[in-house]
Amino acid sequence: MDELTVAIERAAPGDAGELMTVQRAAYVAEAQLYGDPFIPPLVESGDQLRKVLEGDAVVLKAVLGGRLVGAVRAQFSDHTCLVGRLVVVPDLQGRGIGRRLMAALEGEVAGRADACVLFTGHLSEANLRLYRRLGYSETHRERVAAHLTLVHMRKPLVPVGKA
Repeated sequence: MDELTVAIERAAPGDAGELMTVQRAAYVAEAQLYGDPFIPPLVESGDQLRKVLEGDAVVLKAVLGGRLVGAVRAQFSDHTCLVGRLVVVPDLQGRGIGRRLMAALEGEVAGRADACVLFTGHLSEANLRLYRRLGYSETHRERVAAHLTLVHMRKPLVPVGKA
């Protein structure tokens, strides 16, 4: 795949259905990895996702040939960007789409946030590798269930105009 053919753009409330489909497809492997079919991305409703899209969150989507193939979202707490729900369709994972979504998101929020923070599960090796390659450092771990420890990570952002 020529990654230059992937367009990264803002998602709109009308994208909720497609986003939900991509999110569920992407998180099935995570649910299987942790033996938990009720992880939040799999039980989030279409209405909940539409509210996110209608609110002040930044939601970016990746489109390839008219097909929505990935997304990422961010919300804010003071000057910190809370990154969540980085998803790529299973058949295109490992092809640079997640990296491009994260780079676009960081560029989008750089003037509004001093740092990005995120978390992923301790068994999610591909996610951990990606985030480390993108410059995220582990800040702490949080055991939330017998089968799940969340790995929290942070990346300082370069202020706009200082790059």
